Amino acid sequence: MAVYLIIADKNKPQSYSQMKKLLLLLITFLVSNLSFSQNLENKIDSIIQTEFSNPNEPGGAFLVSKSGKPIYKKAFGLANLELDVKMTPENVFQIGSMTKQFTAVAILILEEQGKLTVNDPVSKFIPDYPNGNNITVSHLLTHTSGIKDFTKMKTISKIAQKKMTPKEMVDFFKDEPIDFNPGEKFEYNNSGYVLLGYLIELTSGETYEKFIQKNIFDKAGMENSYYASDRKVIKNRAYGYHQKSYGFVNKTVISFSVPFSSGSLMSSLKDMLKWQNALNQNVLLKPENLSKAFTRNSLSDGKKIDYGYGWHLKNEEGIPTREHGGSIFGFKSMGIYIPSKDIYVLGLSNCDCHSPTQIVRDIAELLKKTRE
Repeated sequence: MAVYLIIADKNKPQSYSQMKKLLLLLITFLVSNLSFSQNLENKIDSIIQTEFSNPNEPGGAFLVSKSGKPIYKKAFGLANLELDVKMTPENVFQIGSMTKQFTAVAILILEEQGKLTVNDPVSKFIPDYPNGNNITVSHLLTHTSGIKDFTKMKTISKIAQKKMTPKEMVDFFKDEPIDFNPGEKFEYNNSGYVLLGYLIELTSGETYEKFIQKNIFDKAGMENSYYASDRKVIKNRAYGYHQKSYGFVNKTVISFSVPFSSGSLMSSLKDMLKWQNALNQNVLLKPENLSKAFTRNSLSDGKKIDYGYGWHLKNEEGIPTREHGGSIFGFKSMGIYIPSKDIYVLGLSNCDCHSPTQIVRDIAELLKKTRE
């Protein structure tokens, strides 16, 4: 902050006295705000260090932004245990199911382009899909389709490391018995979002990876976000770990074609803030179309659910929030946005032994109660 001082004429006592008072007030204001900022930083530090206190373990990176600008950004622990590389706020993490936000917005982009609508039945795009006349795109987006979640299938281990096409992934679960009728209940479901990724490819004529890159990453200026790969050289990559009774091990290797559009993206603190700002500034969608993502949906009996398209929509103590977490081998993530305060809290971890979820919630709760 730049401070400009106006020097008063000492031969005019009244003017000089007033200026001294103004200067004293300015100094008091600056010291007070500095003290407040340091106090807030210390409180956030103490919340994070309840879980991320060991500098010699896998760690995490955390961000708090206000009005689109970072007010807190720090990293803890190690990004690579073998090479003893410290974590930095620039590290790139797998974000797991936070991928679903991008998939949902991609569907809304296609709707805005006139290539589909959220009310379309799945059978419009995949004529032979079982019960496809009754399952809509909206059912897939809201986890109300009733189709079997492939992550709960016993045969998942047979394909976990296999290169799968989107069609092969859909064929893997599509003939499984449904868990409930479409629209009957909310039950978190990865298969629905894999199916959405396939619909993105069928309607756009591009791969999911290329569509997300062109229509979201490039437009939002997200230069360090990717469709995940263990082979590609990725600058500032944070390596993923599991914790065993005897110590840490490298994460289990999987084919990212399996989680696909339900959980295969990578990003960083800086890029995820760009994502949040792009949403707020309507860079990707017209406001009336984006608003669908942040509108609570209803079941077939009219009961409201706390989910939009790609976001959990909570309302605690009268303060609405938009949030989602992610978990994939070796990584966990959590982000909460508070629209009324324009505050975004994000935590990324490179060990599935350290979850940022409660930490991010605790920081968000602290900021809800903090004066502007």
